[in-house]
Amino acid sequence: MRRAALAVAGALLVLSLPFAGPAAAATQQVMMQGYAFSPAALTVRVGDTVTWVQHDEAPHDVVTTSAPVAFRSPQLSAGQSWSYTFRQPGTYQYYCSVHPDMRAAVTVLPAPTTAPQAPPAPASTAARATASRTAAAAVPATNTSPATTSPATSAPAVTSGAPVPAPQPAVPQATAAVTPATLDPMLLVAGLVTGIAVLCLLLLSSRRV
Repeated sequence: MRRAALAVAGALLVLSLPFAGPAAAATQQVMMQGYAFSPAALTVRVGDTVTWVQHDEAPHDVVTTSAPVAFRSPQLSAGQSWSYTFRQPGTYQYYCSVHPDMRAAVTVLPAPTTAPQAPPAPASTAARATASRTAAAAVPATNTSPATTSPATSAPAVTSGAPVPAPQPAVPQATAAVTPATLDPMLLVAGLVTGIAVLCLLLLSSRRV
């Protein structure tokens, strides 16, 4: 029964756990300032969005030079921004076509995956199976037929031509030794009290005479 209770408690615990869904997409920023991309190396995951924010007076843009999927932003003036959501993992190297010395890269990792959990067995079925195994193991094997013993009787061997001896009467064995009788202390006390009472009566009767 203890194993059945543990199985039911484990099934309820699994059912009560909250479902862990995929991690929410994040948004990263790259600053276009001082004629450079900051940070120059960025790591994100599939589904994340990167926003480039322009702070220089001169215009800048974002153009890929080597990437799984090519993209190109419009030229951004000071105060403008442009965003791109990465859908494919890989390394995206890019630069500013207006200022080719401005170079940077974004590394996109695959999205984290959660292994599907096997559905737990129904609590009633697991409890019944565990209870059956526990009961079967707890019942000891018993012998339903009581063993009966019969005294072995042996007949005297009879040889042809030899007289069969008459059965001898059984000789009673000596009884156990007689133990000496012991006197009960209460009887002694009662006899003593009776004797005193008789003596008192005799004394009283002698005085009356």
